[in-house]
Amino acid sequence: MIPRYTRPIMAKLWSPEERLRAWLLVEFYATEAWYKLGKVPERDFQIIKEKLTPYMEKGFTFENVKRVEEIEATTKHDVIAFLTHLSEIVGPSARYLHIGMTSSDMLDTSMAYLMKKAMEIILEDLENLLEILKEKAYQYKDTVMIGRTHGIHAEPITFGLKFALWYEEMKRNRRRLNSALETISYGKISGAVGTFAHLPLEVEAYVCEKLGLKPDPISNQIVQRDRYAEYICALGILAGTIEKIATEIRHLQRTEVLEAEEYFSPGQKGSSAMPHKRNPILSENLCGLARTIRGYLIPALENMVLWHERDISHSSAERMIIPSATTLADFALVRLTNLLKNLIVYPERMLKNLNLTRGLFFSQPLMLALVEKGMVREEAYRIVQELAMKVWQDENLNFVEVVKENPKIKEVLSERELENLLEVRNYLTQVEKIFERVFGK
Repeated sequence: MIPRYTRPIMAKLWSPEERLRAWLLVEFYATEAWYKLGKVPERDFQIIKEKLTPYMEKGFTFENVKRVEEIEATTKHDVIAFLTHLSEIVGPSARYLHIGMTSSDMLDTSMAYLMKKAMEIILEDLENLLEILKEKAYQYKDTVMIGRTHGIHAEPITFGLKFALWYEEMKRNRRRLNSALETISYGKISGAVGTFAHLPLEVEAYVCEKLGLKPDPISNQIVQRDRYAEYICALGILAGTIEKIATEIRHLQRTEVLEAEEYFSPGQKGSSAMPHKRNPILSENLCGLARTIRGYLIPALENMVLWHERDISHSSAERMIIPSATTLADFALVRLTNLLKNLIVYPERMLKNLNLTRGLFFSQPLMLALVEKGMVREEAYRIVQELAMKVWQDENLNFVEVVKENPKIKEVLSERELENLLEVRNYLTQVEKIFERVFGK
């Protein structure tokens, strides 16, 4: 199931035509391995090679797909239908195809091949996103804004720190995705229950090498589905980070905040009823897509548990969740990259919002300074909180001014000390070192 707006490179990968091509690659290389072992006559192998090479190079057509579907309508078995169609193409020499193999030999090995390619596309997308995150981090490294906890103003940060944070998390996603890529890059050509009873290990090794895979050290009828589960879990965590970033953009675009917003192109419409609307539709879309990707975690994890050497309960779910999860991840990464690349930022609004609480964010350095001067922490906290609550309740008051007029504080801290203490720049002295830790020197 390929979602709408899929990029061509990923849509082609999961198309029925490419699926048949991947099946063919497994079948042909297995036959070629048998040929090299002396089990397939020269003449028959050359016929097979001549007839099938065009399909391996150019792929199958829509007509091929329809023919396989026609055969499957009778056989009720997709692999047998495919092999029957190959026999129609090759002729009598096709009897040397699929020797000693079971359907899952072809299905699991071709699926590993496709999943590997899909993950490579996603990792390329992620590299592009990392470049934008780094670029924006440095662009806004010194752009001061208020940090928020629980949605409430906390202390000053810079907008660049948000991007640096996302960059570091995406680096962890890259590590997880690379690990999942390694885990999934295993095929199996080991027969009906994994015993190699009807074919040697050399066939499996040859097919896997040709496809850029490794032989699974042990399998039963299938490659074990913990590999698939790890793969989907890695995509699910990636989706969590994507939604995290998109949610932050949505908050920053709220009318009351409006520190950043999505690019609103000429002619774009925000609402059918309200012409003034500029909605964060890309971010909202990303949140929905991320939830969908994470929704595939449950079937992926449950597919690990199968009867004995294999049943087929996993198959129907995998046909849905793997193409969809990889396609959505690809689409979401590209969309997020473009969103951040074109993000509109309002530093003046950030400064205005920073001052909304009229200096209340200076409460912690003031408290710490009082403690450093010898005041008991509980007493310092009480004094500062009382002043802060007074400013909260009277919008005409300014925290810095109230602090400077307080006799208890004046007894402990001089006016010069307060002037030096109550400066926004004090919060940002370690930003450069943080960036060095994230990006290196």
